[in-house]
Amino acid sequence: MNLDRLTDRRGTASLKWDFQKRLAGQEGLLPLWVADMDFPAPREVLAALRRRVRHGVFGYTLEPESWYQAAADWTRARHGWDLRREWLLACPGVVPAINLAIQAFTAPGESVVIQPPVYYPFAECIRRNGREVLENPLRLQGGGYTLDLEHLERSVTDRTRLLILCSPHNPVARVWRREEMEGLAEICLRRGLIVVSDEIHCDLVLPGHCHLPTALLSPQLAGRTVTLLSATKTFNLAGLGGSLAVIPDPELRRRFRTAKEALWTSVANACSVVSAEAAWRHGAPWLEQVLAYVAGNYRFLKDFLKASLPAAGVFPLEGTYLVWLDFRALGLSDAELKRRILHQARVWLDDGPMFGSGGQGFQRLNLACPRAVLREALERLARVLS
Repeated sequence: MNLDRLTDRRGTASLKWDFQKRLAGQEGLLPLWVADMDFPAPREVLAALRRRVRHGVFGYTLEPESWYQAAADWTRARHGWDLRREWLLACPGVVPAINLAIQAFTAPGESVVIQPPVYYPFAECIRRNGREVLENPLRLQGGGYTLDLEHLERSVTDRTRLLILCSPHNPVARVWRREEMEGLAEICLRRGLIVVSDEIHCDLVLPGHCHLPTALLSPQLAGRTVTLLSATKTFNLAGLGGSLAVIPDPELRRRFRTAKEALWTSVANACSVVSAEAAWRHGAPWLEQVLAYVAGNYRFLKDFLKASLPAAGVFPLEGTYLVWLDFRALGLSDAELKRRILHQARVWLDDGPMFGSGGQGFQRLNLACPRAVLREALERLARVLS
């Protein structure tokens, strides 16, 4: 697969290529914002989809046992976690599953912990379900982010029921170390919190780092954890949807299933089932190639900014393909920074403030694109910001 070749996604109802006027107010932007890739899916996935489409009938569908088994085999091989079949519940996607968890395990007016700057739907899901957002901001020190466990300990109240963990973390690209997660687990267990662990980026980990599933920290924590997994981020299948909730505890699983069935979310997407199973079965070589390419893009970005835009800070990329850029040294307001990037450079990034507290002065950039596209975007940024 030639990852240097740009696949023209225009005319496919692509969110970031076809809806620029509607979403950003102008056309002709280089879109490096939303977290999907500009790379074709694995060829085995494409072949499986062609076979399914040739069949021609797309009636109601459920996930077959082979789909669950493929997910379990992949997770065991990649992360050393043995998933039991009874733990697994299919969901339409990770964000819908987060909403289901909020509805299943909290009541209106109770609080849910998030750790900003963090994936922005977390806060929206909490608020739209009538719950209170309780922020436990990440601590920025020494050029990197850590969990602020002392702040978490002080902040949790007797009305706090849930903590949503982003692991690996989006947007700061941290892959949490065991000792950090053990400290978090100890607080959650002692304070009676349920952990919803969004691990959609768990397969997108760069060399030198290792993802640890939250539920593997201890049997006790596994009994208080809902882990959310999906093939969509790993294999660039976001347009097809589908995810898994892994819930070892029977009572938590019952409550989650009740919330899920109340919304009639049990019908699968015929193509998502086929694509995910093929990806889990055959996609490992494709993923290794993509991870190596993303690592190369990260090195290119660091070298370019050091030479041409040294005021921009670049945080380490441990996981995901999303790099967190620090423009605070430019002394610009967020509105002015956005104006220069979007309207002058005509590069579309994700604004830091949308990720909550601590996002001011930052931007998130997607590295999962051909290097020529990345080079052009960086050259545009350097012209208007240096």
